[in-house]
Parts: sequence; C-alpha cells; structure tokens
Amino acid sequence: MRTVPTALASHLAGGATTLCSAWRLTRRDGLVLGFTDHDRDLELEGLTLKAASGIAASEHASAEGLAVTGAELSGALSAEALSADDLAAGLYDGAAIELLRVNWADPAQHLLLTRGTIGEVRCEDGSFTAEIRSQTDALNQTRGRLYGVRCDADLGDARCGVDLAAAAYAASGVVVAIDSALRLRLEGLSDYAAETFARGTARFTSGANAGFSTEVKSHTLEDGVAAIRLWQRPPFPVAVGDEVALTAGCDKQFSTCRDHFSNHLNFQGFPHMPGNDFVLTVAVPGEGGYDGSLLE
Repeated sequence: MRTVPTALASHLAGGATTLCSAWRLTRRDGLVLGFTDHDRDLELEGLTLKAASGIAASEHASAEGLAVTGAELSGALSAEALSADDLAAGLYDGAAIELLRVNWADPAQHLLLTRGTIGEVRCEDGSFTAEIRSQTDALNQTRGRLYGVRCDADLGDARCGVDLAAAAYAASGVVVAIDSALRLRLEGLSDYAAETFARGTARFTSGANAGFSTEVKSHTLEDGVAAIRLWQRPPFPVAVGDEVALTAGCDKQFSTCRDHFSNHLNFQGFPHMPGNDFVLTVAVPGEGGYDGSLLE
C-alpha cells in the first residue's frame, strides 16, 4: 500500500492544492533528466525539473493480473529536453522513468506514483511520443536458458569463447558507395567471403554516425567490393568515406560452429533434440527392428 508523506497528506486535505506532475528519467548510460508540466523549473532532490519541455502524459492504465499496461509521454523536441538526434541514436531506449506528483509550492512534498521503462518512440513534426511500459513488461523477457536445436549464446561472449578481435572475424571498411540508407558498399573487405559479416555487427567509427552500431542483415561481394545491408537505418545520412568496423555473425547452427569457427566443443545448443516432426512419426513395420506385431 502506498504511504502518503504526512506533509503532503496535510496539503491534500486543505481547501486548495498546488500540485503538478513530474517525470524523472534515467538513461542506461546513467544520465538523469527531470521534466515537469508546471510553468517554471523546480528543484527536486538535487535534480532540476525542466518546465520548458512542454512534456505531458496520457492517462495511465492499470489492471489486475500480469498484462502489460502503461501510458504515453509526449512533448516538443529541443536541445534542452529530448533531442531528435539522441532519440534516433537509441539513447533513450529502455530508459527508466518515474512519474511523481509534486507540490510545486514546496517540491520536498512529492509522491512517487509509478515506475516504468521507455518503449517505442515516435518522432514527427518537431515533437515526440514515447511509450511508457509498466514494470510487468519485464515478465515478458526471456530469463535463463532456452532448450533448442540452435545455440543460445551470443557470438564472442564468455559461453561461446570465440575471439571476435581475431583478424578472421573483425575488419574495417570504408564506404565507397551508398545504394540506399540501409545498403552500403565498402572497400577493404575483399579478403572476406560473402556472408562472413551477416548477422554480425556494423559500428560506425567516423562521420556523423560515429558510435552508432546495428546488426548486419546481409553481406555480399560485387566485383570485389563488399555490399552490406543493415537492419536499422543510421540516425544521420551516411557519407562516402565514413569508416565502419565489422564483426562476424553466426546463424547458431552446430555445423557453422564446427566448420566455420572450430568451436563445436563450446556449442550451447542441443543439435540432436528431436523436433515436432518426431512427435508425429509412427512406427513402420520392417524399420528399426519393429515387426508390426502390435498391429495384429
């Protein structure tokens, strides 16, 4: 049960209130930002709650059970609040957010209403709308191991053991042509076979997108020039001459682990696990030593 602080309870019991909404947002890189729908900035526990952002929230839906509920947060894009560039770069993906009710006449009187995380973010015409997902969303995330035919380790992690810094699995290329926002041609990768970097990672190390990384959808060779297709559009236009660091990918199959990476002893899947087809099979007389006696 939520306990209302004594001072705030006394204020609520009075004939008039001076309340506003506030949001405290903590990005995954540790940066903490504060916003309020009041008409001036407020100080709360050493954090400045910005009023110039024009941020407001929709009604917050709550329900019994484990269904994921939440609300939406919207406002204007600005350098002082949330910038379009930071949103496009994914800096606010998964950020923790707290909704508070604050007495703007005395910000020390405040109450935490709910917590959540930032989900989908949409930007349009200089404004943004961010989905606030309730804490029950964490129950939809996979925890622990999954038993399946394919490997459930990430290539290069401690369970996998492959050294992605090795020259066979890491390279740098320079953009020489731009077919589209998602398809780039790179020079300097002619020694690598096609699909080496498919399902791997592309990270821009120079240019406007420096620091941005995304997964590689496909990797082909065309007249000795590598062509990669990205899963996610870079936040800024890519320019000829931009440098991209690539790491190899894996399709999680045992044969790939054995033949391409020579790492089958660390394979984290179950390649001999029977699939759904095995459940539907029937015994056939004459196969596997079965004589058909049960059919008589």
